Amino acid sequence: MIEDAPKGESICRVLLDNHIDIEHACELSCACTTCHVIVREGFSSLEDASDDEEDLLDKAWGLSSTSRLSCQAIVADTDLTVEIPKYTINHAKEAH
Repeated sequence: MIEDAPKGESICRVLLDNHIDIEHACELSCACTTCHVIVREGFSSLEDASDDEEDLLDKAWGLSSTSRLSCQAIVADTDLTVEIPKYTINHAKEAH
């Protein structure tokens, strides 16, 4: 659990800053799907996904109606609960 995630930061950056190991092969540039998360609570507080993000999400493993790329989903005022899927499209884990 992360308390007081900074508003305006991406979910991915908050996870990484709190030593939660999440894949991010494109270095947070919205060019892959390795940082895909499922937002279990607080999804409606997030800004809508861009067309580029939506296109990439179509390729994500385990896609759900509340899936987001964590590098693009920005923390707002509402508490979030996110699940990091067990698999990504990477065949090997990135060394970050």
